[in-house]
Amino acid sequence: MSKRESSKHKIDRRMGENIWGRPKSPVNRREYGPGQHGQRRKGKLSDFGVQLRAKQKLKGYYGELREKQFLAIFEEANRRKGDTGENLVGLLESRLDAIVYRAKFVPTVFAARQFVNHGHVTVNGTKVNIGSYRCQPGDVIEVRERSKQLASVLEATQLAERDVPEYIDADHSKMVATYVRVPALADIPYPVIMEPNLVVEFYSR
Repeated sequence: MSKRESSKHKIDRRMGENIWGRPKSPVNRREYGPGQHGQRRKGKLSDFGVQLRAKQKLKGYYGELREKQFLAIFEEANRRKGDTGENLVGLLESRLDAIVYRAKFVPTVFAARQFVNHGHVTVNGTKVNIGSYRCQPGDVIEVRERSKQLASVLEATQLAERDVPEYIDADHSKMVATYVRVPALADIPYPVIMEPNLVVEFYSR
């Protein structure tokens, strides 16, 4: 098992939820956490614990972002007008790696970051190899010609476990996607309940 796969499965088991909705998630077989103490009975979480868990779950969903990265995104969301929680998920979904994942060009968000880093993607015709690159509505994201026949790409487009959301217009025959608009929380197809309002409370303590 690769380091990324191991990390992905640990996040699922630590949260006790199949946060990506993957059929192979170990939570489907074992609901307790990883490690030798994983089967201990869990006590009731404090308010702080509930907020921390919500932050860890949202941060983990986007490929276990570093705390410094996640905090910077939160601070920008907080500076913007409107609901901070909605702004937060909108900024996270505007990341290039998130859009590549949503467009079903790759099977997982971990694979999306690696796919972008390895130079397989262009934005408006220009190669971009930074997963955190922020896309704007109207941006056209395309898999580079030499990468369109990769087995992982062809496999991902056929995945039945998730659909391309309405805020992304994807054409798998050409391996092109357009980021139509910044989504609201209700538009984002999270397989589990995400609570960005609790993340706001966590950072506002």
